Amino acid sequence: MKNKKEEKIKSIQWLSLPEEHDYAASFSYLSLHFTESEVEKYVEHLKAAPITQFKAKDIFRASTLSLLGISNSHIKKDLQKIKNEESLSPILLVRNAVNMKLIIADGYHRLCAVYSLNEDAFIPCKIV
Repeated sequence: MKNKKEEKIKSIQWLSLPEEHDYAASFSYLSLHFTESEVEKYVEHLKAAPITQFKAKDIFRASTLSLLGISNSHIKKDLQKIKNEESLSPILLVRNAVNMKLIIADGYHRLCAVYSLNEDAFIPCKIV
């Protein structure tokens, strides 16, 4: 018999591609790290990149970010989407060779929501 946590994970729906506003959000966030011309190139490469997947726990380890709690309003919204079987957008990732950290350009809250259910869950993403 499956527990409720496993049932929730099996019901996570993903869009086949990120939404256009995800690229705009990644542009805004990446602008904090890079020049505008560098950001434009990263977003261009993200748009062209294929969808791949990594485990939630591996993305967190590579990014060195902390997990946000489920009391966060954005995570609550994403958990509700999962419960309602609404599709989540794949996340956007950038490898930063300078500091050897992964940048979550867009999708941090979605990642936290899925991780809170199952750290071994595979997350669809684009990575450059």
